[in-house]
Amino acid sequence: MSRNLGSPGAAPPPPAVRAATPGWRDPRLWIGIAIVAASVVGGARLLAAADDTVSVWGVAADMGAGDLVTEDDLVAHRVRFADDAQLDRYFTSDDALPADLELLRGIGEGELLPRAAVGPAEQTDTLQVPISVAAERVPASVGAGSVVDVFIVARSTDPQAPGPGGPGEPALQAVTVVAAPGLDDTFGASGERQLDLAVPERDAQGFFELLNSFDSPVLTVVRRG
Repeated sequence: MSRNLGSPGAAPPPPAVRAATPGWRDPRLWIGIAIVAASVVGGARLLAAADDTVSVWGVAADMGAGDLVTEDDLVAHRVRFADDAQLDRYFTSDDALPADLELLRGIGEGELLPRAAVGPAEQTDTLQVPISVAAERVPASVGAGSVVDVFIVARSTDPQAPGPGGPGEPALQAVTVVAAPGLDDTFGASGERQLDLAVPERDAQGFFELLNSFDSPVLTVVRRG
């Protein structure tokens, strides 16, 4: 059997290389540790920022001056305040609300409940003011608890009479209906409806003065919300 002396023999296989475990001096190890540490710190900061929110009471629906406020009228909102002094102006959901808390002014749906907007019922100056309105000038949906504006649509005996009640301007604004009997219970024969409104005393006086300045005042009630 002849051998080809000119052909090279098969190359020997390369030696196996074992994966080396990086030592503590390997910069890749320290880079990995730095990345993990940064992730942990960043996550901790995000959790801490989320914990800065406070649960604060807001009103669930439009409410007017004279309304009694209970927890059934409120809904909790998560709010973050930049200054603790701002938080002191509102009721947190952990605060126990007094049983006779009454609104001193109207508050719209979704607004936070300020401490300055409420007071004990016996210390408020809200009066119950009755008005008679033609049935067609009151929305059918108006009932006890509705928040309404009252307009006077008539010509004044005094052409220079100032104040609210002029065109497009309500004589009473954001007042709460305390009672709204149906036509059968009040002025069914005349087609008028009686509404009892919770009105701050200072506004009630101005309303009656304005009402008396008209020969034949015609009232229109507009429901809010």
